[in-house]
Amino acid sequence: MTTSNDLTTRAGDASRPLPDVDAKVASGPTPRSSYREIVRALAAAQKPSKGAPAYSRFVNRRLGRLIAAEAFRLRLTPNMVTAISALFSFAGVALIAVVRPSWWLGILVFLCLVLGYAFDAADGQLARLQGGGRPSGEWLDHMVDATKISSLHLAVLISAYRFIQVPRAALLIPIGFTVVAAVMFFGMILNDQLRRQYESRTGKGLDRGGTSLVRSLLVIPTDYGLLCVVFILLAAPQVFFWVYAVLFAASAGFMALAAVKWFRDMKALD
Repeated sequence: MTTSNDLTTRAGDASRPLPDVDAKVASGPTPRSSYREIVRALAAAQKPSKGAPAYSRFVNRRLGRLIAAEAFRLRLTPNMVTAISALFSFAGVALIAVVRPSWWLGILVFLCLVLGYAFDAADGQLARLQGGGRPSGEWLDHMVDATKISSLHLAVLISAYRFIQVPRAALLIPIGFTVVAAVMFFGMILNDQLRRQYESRTGKGLDRGGTSLVRSLLVIPTDYGLLCVVFILLAAPQVFFWVYAVLFAASAGFMALAAVKWFRDMKALD
C-alpha cells in the first residue's frame, strides 16, 4: 500500500515544479554530462520529507535517482518513465492474480513490483532535471498510483480465493486493505491540494517538518516498498498471507491515527 508518509515523499518528487530546486538542477547537468554528475545533482537537490518510511526513503529514492539519471541521458520524458513504472507494476499485479504461488512467482512478482516502484520514484526526479514538471504529468502519475494500489490488493484477494488455503473470513483482509489503501491515497492527495490552496490564498508557507530517522523506522510496516518485498514470500503462500495480514493491521491502525491528525491540520487552515 502507498502510505501517507510515502505520498508526502512523492509530493516533493512529483512533477509539479519546485522553483528553487528546479532552477538549481536545470542550470546544472545536461544529457551530455557524465552519469555521476547527474546523480550528484539529483542527490544535492533531494529534500527528504518528515518521517518517510525507511525503504521508501533510503532504498527506493536512491534507486529512482539512478534510473532518473540514466533516463535523462537517454532523453526520456517523465511520462515515458511513468509508463515503464506502470508496465512493471501491472505485470506484477496480473501475475499475482492468475498464477499459482511458487518460489519463482515470488521472485518474479517481487522484481516487477520493486522495479515499478523505483521507476515511480524516478519520474518526478527526471522532471526536476528537465526544469520542472507539468500538471498533465502529475495527473498521469497519480492516476497510475491510484489504480496500482487498489488493484494490487484485489489481486491478492483473487490469489487467496483461488490458490491459498485460508479461512473464508480471511478474504476480508485484502478487501479491507483495498479500502485502507484508497482512503490513504486520497487523503494525502487532498491534504496536499488543500495546503497548496491555503499557501496560494494567504501567501504563507506551511512548515512541512524536518526528517526523523526514528519515525522512518517506526512506520516501516506501512511502507509500500516493504509490501513489494513481502511478495517474495509467495514461495510459502500461507506465510505470505499472514504476514500480509499483519501489514494490513498496521496500515489500518496508522490510518486511524493519521486521520485524526489530518483533520486537526485542516481545521488549523480554517
